[in-house]
Amino acid sequence: MNVQFKKGVLDLCVLAVVAEGDCYGYELVKRISENIEIAEGTIYPLLRKFQNEGYCETYLTESSGGPPRKYYRLTTAGRRMRDQLIGEWTKFSKSVDTIITSNKGGRSNG
Repeated sequence: MNVQFKKGVLDLCVLAVVAEGDCYGYELVKRISENIEIAEGTIYPLLRKFQNEGYCETYLTESSGGPPRKYYRLTTAGRRMRDQLIGEWTKFSKSVDTIITSNKGGRSNG
């Protein structure tokens, strides 16, 4: 998948997955990677940004096989941002679909 496409929707994907339930960073990467190929290192800067912007908060939970895990959960502001981004994405993707499906027959420029 085109890198620019991914960059544009990764915020929405992260917020959507965390909204489904609290999760830790690696779990988030695994869940998103089931549908979109991403590197683990791309998620953590987004999570820090969301924390700084008040969209998510963290808490530690003991792990049976290692250090405690840092879990992320959405705040009310994070849920509002997710809803806003879903609305923007829906409108944008419908517009793109309209453009590409109306031009399926292809046009010759010459």
